[in-house]
Amino acid sequence: MGASVALTLTKREIIQDRLAITCIGTISFVLLTALGAYIYIPLGFTPVPITLQTFFVLLSGALLGRRLGSLSQGIYLLLGGLGLPIFLSGAFGFYYILGPTGGYLVGFVAASYIIGRMLKNSESTAAILSALIVGELVILFCGAGWLKFGLGLGTRKAFYLGVLPFVPADTIKIIVAAFICRKYLQRSKQLFYN
Repeated sequence: MGASVALTLTKREIIQDRLAITCIGTISFVLLTALGAYIYIPLGFTPVPITLQTFFVLLSGALLGRRLGSLSQGIYLLLGGLGLPIFLSGAFGFYYILGPTGGYLVGFVAASYIIGRMLKNSESTAAILSALIVGELVILFCGAGWLKFGLGLGTRKAFYLGVLPFVPADTIKIIVAAFICRKYLQRSKQLFYN
């Protein structure tokens, strides 16, 4: 009986520790994505700036996995929509999500999920690069899609304003994120993937 109680307490402690680690990981990427919104380069010819947000979105999917990664991005959107000044340069509100960057913001959730799903069973460099590239393309095409359909820009204009200007910076983000993933993905999977 005594061993059974000790075993039950150990399981409870394990569950509590796992929950704490899950919360810390998820909240960390909510905060990092918010911080990334304050680090941006405005481009005069497009309403969408280059931000550091997408770097953290890529890492959220890769390091937290599909569920927690997309949850972190969903929480980010919800908090910003509800009024916390965590969107680009302190913007907030659901109305902001309907603006020029709205498609990219929604793409954060999808990209994080897809990256985590692609990396669930693989840790190779090729798999990491493939997942990060696909994730970045999801963000870019969600953003360009919103520019086209939500704001009424044509396909060509949406591509030139919403995809093409970001390719050089996004390539650098993918390379750096891949390096981090190569180093920490295996340990991260032990902590966060399920």
